[in-house]
Amino acid sequence: MFCVGQTVLYGSNGVCTIDDVTVKSVGRSKIEYYVLKPLCSDSSTLFVPTGNQALVGRIRSILPEEEAKRILANLPECEDWIEPKTDRSERFKEIITKGDCAELVRLVRTIYFHGRKQIAEGKRLHISDERFLKEAEKMVCEELSLVLNVESGDILSRILVQADNTQ
Repeated sequence: MFCVGQTVLYGSNGVCTIDDVTVKSVGRSKIEYYVLKPLCSDSSTLFVPTGNQALVGRIRSILPEEEAKRILANLPECEDWIEPKTDRSERFKEIITKGDCAELVRLVRTIYFHGRKQIAEGKRLHISDERFLKEAEKMVCEELSLVLNVESGDILSRILVQADNTQ
């Protein structure tokens, strides 16, 4: 069970604060919900039914500082580029839905380096790959910048600069 005031990561919605636990009537049923407020958006509110294990399973505590530092110090290798595009999209969706920070960093690096290869060949990333990259960057940068108390852009620079040195 999560507590009111706790900062969590909720799937691709990013870092949120549990603002409340409330009960709402839906038809004749009363359903308990976590009320989540995304940190990056003052105008959105998310309601996650506490009894829906699939949705509650997408909520996780943010990383401890030591784990965040470990991820940045030991950047994962890039994955092999997956073809066809449908298989790649499925894999990328799976990573984003799971929300594991180390896997998201791997995804950012994988797409980033593939994009650089494409540019070198006079091509571009597929638009869906660009969207996955932006979503993964947002999730990683939001969480790590909060945990490490640094700017979001600094996190991305650290991931990509270190990546540039290893490739």
